[in-house]
Amino acid sequence: MDEATINAMVPWLIVFFFLIVLMAMSIRVVSEYERGVIFRLGRLIGAKGPGLFLLIPFIDRMVKVDLRVVTMDVPAQEVITKDNVTVRVNAVIYFRVVDPQSSVVKVVDHIRATSQIAQTTLRNVLGQSELDELLAERDKLNDIVQDIIDKHTDPWGIKVSTVEIKEVELPETMRRSMAAQAEAERERRAKIIHAEGEFQAAAKLSEAGAVIAKEPVTLQLRYLQTLTEIASERNSTLIFPVPIDLISMFMKHVEGNKKE
Repeated sequence: MDEATINAMVPWLIVFFFLIVLMAMSIRVVSEYERGVIFRLGRLIGAKGPGLFLLIPFIDRMVKVDLRVVTMDVPAQEVITKDNVTVRVNAVIYFRVVDPQSSVVKVVDHIRATSQIAQTTLRNVLGQSELDELLAERDKLNDIVQDIIDKHTDPWGIKVSTVEIKEVELPETMRRSMAAQAEAERERRAKIIHAEGEFQAAAKLSEAGAVIAKEPVTLQLRYLQTLTEIASERNSTLIFPVPIDLISMFMKHVEGNKKE
């Protein structure tokens, strides 16, 4: 191949290489969980994907948006509750992009914006709640925080699905006070249960006394049963006084046999 032929082929090789570069710049592939937001000369065209499509080089620009659920930790916040107790609270938030165009056009960084609104909302909502409500009604507060954040992020094309308050860190003095309160509450319940048991036992004894008062023989039988139980448990000799009523019963029985 002579020099003239090579010189003639050089422009075509340059053009061919330039076309290959243009094709590489034009082809875009978007995964199933992504969308490509297309801008043409700065104007929004729309969202494309998933799959393969072509862009006009140097004219079209694409921004990829991930549609998967994002799990984001909300940093621990110092919160003063409604009853003036300082607590440290952290949370986790789950959200995803439902409108790729709004998430690109209406906010600079939708993840950072969602994080900031979550932090401020968490402080505001918990600051309007008392400590007992924060500890006992956490599910209710989760729903309130989720609803507020979702309303703020809706114009950005963000859907907040779940907000969970993970940990509530109390001051050491407050933990000791709550432990003492819990111990006092347990003692109160134990005393109430013991008093109820004594009351029920006294009621049963009263009923038993009423039955014995109607039938004196019942008292004598109970006395004999007690003697039998004591005699079976002890080997030493024990002397018990025998009630006169019990002796009189046997005497009457003996006298009746003699008369017969």
